[in-house]
Amino acid sequence: MRAVQTLTLGSLATNCYLVYLDDTHVIAVDIGGDARKVLSFLEQRSLTLTKILLTHGHYDHIGAVRAVQQATGAEVYIHELDAPMLSDTHLNLADWIEPWTDFVPITEYHTVKDGDVIRDGDAVFTVLHTPGHTVGSVCYQCEDILLTGDTLFHMSRGRTDFPGGSDRQMLESFRRLKDLEGDYRVYPGHNETSTLEYERKNNPVMRGLL
Repeated sequence: MRAVQTLTLGSLATNCYLVYLDDTHVIAVDIGGDARKVLSFLEQRSLTLTKILLTHGHYDHIGAVRAVQQATGAEVYIHELDAPMLSDTHLNLADWIEPWTDFVPITEYHTVKDGDVIRDGDAVFTVLHTPGHTVGSVCYQCEDILLTGDTLFHMSRGRTDFPGGSDRQMLESFRRLKDLEGDYRVYPGHNETSTLEYERKNNPVMRGLL
């Protein structure tokens, strides 16, 4: 079973996940703040960060990406529809979440779309486009790991009242996740972890899908 470390970062307590590729290399998923905390964790454990995968472009998931990218040289990946949020403080909600911040645009990145795979070592991350929270929200699936960002939470779902949000698309994305074969360890963008089977049985949104 591949190891995953959780760091809770930023003013909105966003989960940053470090997925271990081996004993010394990791991939990060969402770095919403506290760059020094992330870099200190990597340094103390002699870890090399190779890639940063973004589930969507809201500030509380990307706020410290540029600083960590500059310090580590890690490659950044985001869905093509959310890429404009990497440089626009109105689109990424930085003006609302932390209006006092001096946001530095993220200009070096790769875009992905549904079905793309990101490989690193023996790890393969598959991109699942799951719009609803934002137009370019994605989940990343690697082996029995499902990193769901602000789409699927434990017993809940992401908000759809921000620009680009859609209740209809969120329900379609939930149906897609519910219909995945097998079980997964679910790592959401906020709050505690879960499993997909637990959410199928107990999450009120998933239970409501026929």
